[in-house]
Amino acid sequence: MLASFASVYVIAGSPLALVVLGAQVLFARRRSWWLIAVQAVAAYGSVFAFGSSVGILGFVAGSLLLTRLWPLALAVAGSAALLGPPDPVITMVLVGLVIYGLATMVDRIDEVTAARLSLAMTAAAEERLRIAAELNQSLGSALDTIATSARAGSPDVETARRSLSAARSAAVGYRAMSLGPEVTTAKAMLVSAGVSTEVRMRHAEPLGPAGALLAAVLREAVTEIVRRRAATRCVIETVTDDDTVRLSIAHDGTRSAADESLADLPAQVAAAGGTLTTGIDTAAQVVVEVTLPATRLPDTPAPSTRLSTALLAVVLVGFSAKGLLLAGSWWPAPLLLVIIVMHLRSVEGRHMTALAVMAVLTLAPIPLFGQAWLGTAGFLAGPLLLAFRLRVAVPLVAAVMAVVTVAGVLIGLPYPLVVNYTVSTLVTGLVLYGLFTLARLDRELSAARDGLARSVVVAERLRAARDLHDLLGHTLAAILLKSELARRLEPEPARAELDDVLAMTEQAMNDLRTISGERGKLSLTGEADSARSVLAAAGIEVSVELGHGTLGADVETALGAVLREAVTNVLRHSSARHCAIGTTERDGEVRLAVRNDGAQAKPIRRGSAGMGNLTTRLAELDGRLDLAREGEWFELAATVPTRSWVPA
Repeated sequence: MLASFASVYVIAGSPLALVVLGAQVLFARRRSWWLIAVQAVAAYGSVFAFGSSVGILGFVAGSLLLTRLWPLALAVAGSAALLGPPDPVITMVLVGLVIYGLATMVDRIDEVTAARLSLAMTAAAEERLRIAAELNQSLGSALDTIATSARAGSPDVETARRSLSAARSAAVGYRAMSLGPEVTTAKAMLVSAGVSTEVRMRHAEPLGPAGALLAAVLREAVTEIVRRRAATRCVIETVTDDDTVRLSIAHDGTRSAADESLADLPAQVAAAGGTLTTGIDTAAQVVVEVTLPATRLPDTPAPSTRLSTALLAVVLVGFSAKGLLLAGSWWPAPLLLVIIVMHLRSVEGRHMTALAVMAVLTLAPIPLFGQAWLGTAGFLAGPLLLAFRLRVAVPLVAAVMAVVTVAGVLIGLPYPLVVNYTVSTLVTGLVLYGLFTLARLDRELSAARDGLARSVVVAERLRAARDLHDLLGHTLAAILLKSELARRLEPEPARAELDDVLAMTEQAMNDLRTISGERGKLSLTGEADSARSVLAAAGIEVSVELGHGTLGADVETALGAVLREAVTNVLRHSSARHCAIGTTERDGEVRLAVRNDGAQAKPIRRGSAGMGNLTTRLAELDGRLDLAREGEWFELAATVPTRSWVPA
């Protein structure tokens, strides 16, 4: 854009314009005073030695506006007014304002980009504090009550039961927010299984309660694809349309019965007012599609574009004033005003109807107004560059320039002036294109910054939901079991159970701190000992055989969470009499297996909250979760690489 400005003066016969341009480019990278001095000498030298228009002084004025010596820009404008007629003086002012505006907007875009990470970190920290305050107020005080009653020898079963219910409700509430993290996990699972995956996310986060149900459908469908190992390609697409949000999973694998792969999810979707369908599309792909009512969330204020809009208005008015001065009359002003208003109303985007009207307003009046209207052709060149791809826009802009050239020749203008108008059409178009483009980038980066902060908050809530379910939920369930057992026993054996309640309460407080942001680590061996104690207290015969070596902290924590969930499921969903817990390590992988009898004769549910959490945890470590049932025996197995793995 700056080169196009300078080219006008080079064509007019001033080689010093190249020096002015070079100094301007260097000044944009490193704002040194000597560059302004060089630019000023070259610009004034071009005016006096080569007879250039005083418009070239706009480069000097624009550079000065970016420094603390900005009042000197007024002196430069005053000297231009003394040296030249009004038309080039207006050009000088416009060049200075454009340089100042573009440089300021670029600086702001850099600042917004740099602020994204700090804003996201701040948002995450604030969300952790808020979650901590919520949980400490409800669960923290309840745990204190449970510990106090255990020390007094009187188990508080009701408080333990309420605490467990509150933890589960909070987990559901935190989880019902976003689909984005689940899509990322699903893609990682598919790619690790050798399935080429394409994700098209066109929904707005957070989704509210619909997000949890959509995530469950996605998790179940992807788990089924990975389990069958028949697909080679999968497309995951989300779309927000009016008051609904739609999720589609299409793959080239084999189709399974809906009641096998989706369990009771169709009923849940129907209860939420949505639809869930499975079928084959025209490309012979298996498609699972779910549509749910979207939750209306408060509107966020749009990023401000005041600077870009004001600068655009000044440039449009300036170019229009130049045309009116040349025409020597103000009666074309209403038509120019319509063009200016159309540009300003199109800051949000370009539409073909508006573009057609703009073409008529800029080209049709040329026979009527003659030379005075040739300058407005640039008003059309800018929108063309914005509305079409370059392979289409460039020929169209060239056609507009050709129209200006032909019109100038037909009007009878001197050839140098015809060349000047032709080049000015391109310059004006590039100026408008640059202003609109930077305004769009400014808006997009501001929106991306806010979106990143929202995504971090959503991810933090999902983490809290997983930890509530996997860590604190298990511990509270164990506390409730021990408290109920202690209430039925004689004082002496009850005392031992209450000691366990005290130890578990301390563990629950540690879990609560982990959920609040102080990320703790689990010990697989310690979790196995805890599982033995809890299961034995429930009258289940337990065997534990640990055959793993030293594991990384992340692997131990993930497998510890798996073991907690498995034990909770044994207690809640089976009438087990025997349970076997074991680990093995082979070929760079560690495998944890929990096997129990007394399994209920129901379809295996991989889309439940607990299984979904475990699948996500293991996927982050490139691991997998396997569920199997043989008769009355059920086995849950988790396999994770023992190597250190950090997600990209």
